[in-house]
Amino acid sequence: MYSQPLMKIARMKKTLSCWVLLLLVIITLTSCGFRNSQEGITVTLSGWQSSPNEKQLLKQVLNQFETQHPTIKVKHEIINDQYMDVIKTRLIGDAAPDVFYLDAFEAPLLMKYGVLEPLNSYIDAQFDLADFEPNLLKAFQLEEQTYGLPKDYSTLALFYNKQAFKEAGLDEPPQTWDELRKDSQKLTIDKNRDGRKEQYGLGLSPELSRQYFMMRAFGGRLTDRQENAAFFTSGSLKGLQLIIDEYRKDKSSAQPSDLGANTGSEMFGQGKAAMVIEGTWAIPYLQETFPKLEFATTEIPSVNGKKGTMAYTVAYVMNQKTKHKEAAWQLISYLTSQEGMKAWAKEGLALPTRKSVLEELGYIDNPLYAPFVKGATYATIWQAGETLPTILTHFNNQFISALIGEQSLHDAMRKAQRSANKEIQAAR
Repeated sequence: MYSQPLMKIARMKKTLSCWVLLLLVIITLTSCGFRNSQEGITVTLSGWQSSPNEKQLLKQVLNQFETQHPTIKVKHEIINDQYMDVIKTRLIGDAAPDVFYLDAFEAPLLMKYGVLEPLNSYIDAQFDLADFEPNLLKAFQLEEQTYGLPKDYSTLALFYNKQAFKEAGLDEPPQTWDELRKDSQKLTIDKNRDGRKEQYGLGLSPELSRQYFMMRAFGGRLTDRQENAAFFTSGSLKGLQLIIDEYRKDKSSAQPSDLGANTGSEMFGQGKAAMVIEGTWAIPYLQETFPKLEFATTEIPSVNGKKGTMAYTVAYVMNQKTKHKEAAWQLISYLTSQEGMKAWAKEGLALPTRKSVLEELGYIDNPLYAPFVKGATYATIWQAGETLPTILTHFNNQFISALIGEQSLHDAMRKAQRSANKEIQAAR
């Protein structure tokens, strides 16, 4: 049997062990809490990826951001399949990312229904909002509130094959649409036995997103004040008829699908079209895929005496329900700052929306990019209210039908407007 003193010592050792164990637990929990506070928070950024180069560039920019903001980590999520459907579903389910890409095409719907955080209170004088191209910034503003900051953009310009022009005896690119039509005929070469041309003068993309500026040149529009489809007008038809006539009457233009190509850029690079109207994204693609191709760019020829082009832009926006608003703003402000934008835009996939960065990176004086920069001041933004997705579907279906001769342009556009408005009314 233990003696009383020994038993007392044993109890003291046991008590001391418990206190030591408790102290170790407290120290562990405290150190974990301290470590977690040092690690900071994680902000989720969602977007799409158009090329491996784009992913790599953004990764570099995000690494720079995290270095400068050690308490903020960025989780970058790429959604390439049904991007906006995924974002809208997550917004409804309160599971949307903190920051995400938003195309100007989709912006009116999300701005109207209050799912985006207004950025006015975050933007100060040092951020220099006036440095952004006003025409592009306007696409993400509603009722004097700014809901997104455009990260980059592209307009459309005319690409032309310099060797093809030389062989056709053309010294300079067309300045008007009438000149373009005549040049297209000279550049079209008949040779193939299957009825197709060896080379078409112009490669065209018949989607509404490429044709809207043609409609506006004659006073056409897409919607009325109530956002009903309103493109079935004499002005719109005049602009669209120019495309139809060149394809059907002159037979000097072709769609990519006519020639086994996927895009206008591919058709141009393969020498199947001497001219195409494309965006800045085509420049690095052509230089890398068709290094021997000698090409140049110029502003789109004037239509009805007016300069015109399309502009496509995407903004960084903040989820109104994010729990990390200040950190989300830090990310947006860095990505759209001069430093962040310069790192992102240096490869020429798209143009920076800050005028200072455009100048610093030399795009204004670069002969390949200058026509795109000039177009930003007069471009038609690819945006027309929350009903545009519905209008787009019905327009494209019927316009292509008119292009290939299944029906007249007049009948096609009347049918497209009626069916679009029927769906719009049903949704209300």
